[in-house]
Amino acid sequence: MTIELKHLGKPSNEPVDEVDLIPWTGGPIVVRLDCAELTSLCPVTGHPDYAAIEIEYAPEQHLVETKSLKLYLWRFRDQRAFNEELVDQIAGDLYQQIEPRWLRVTGRFHPRGGIAVTVTAERGEPDRVV
Repeated sequence: MTIELKHLGKPSNEPVDEVDLIPWTGGPIVVRLDCAELTSLCPVTGHPDYAAIEIEYAPEQHLVETKSLKLYLWRFRDQRAFNEELVDQIAGDLYQQIEPRWLRVTGRFHPRGGIAVTVTAERGEPDRVV
């Protein structure tokens, strides 16, 4: 089986809109990806927001290739969005692309004005996980 990966092992000069997928034929598992550095911009002030993003999913037929995930998350660096919108967009995009049984994205945003924001978005059927 030949896998066509667009990003792994190749130079990367810009963000991407889609992640690369790796075929999954194994049994029921849950994958957790911890992305320590996500940046975006406050939609009002334009100041940077910093977050750690945790992505958990139960693959049906595909795994996420992690370099392409890093490049996908890079696309938010110059995007103005409220924290809640950002996490919801990431969950929607990844659920559509990966087509997992279930997916959860949690964003833990660094405090601004003394308040830290944590947002969780879920897609799919958690009872079908494992």
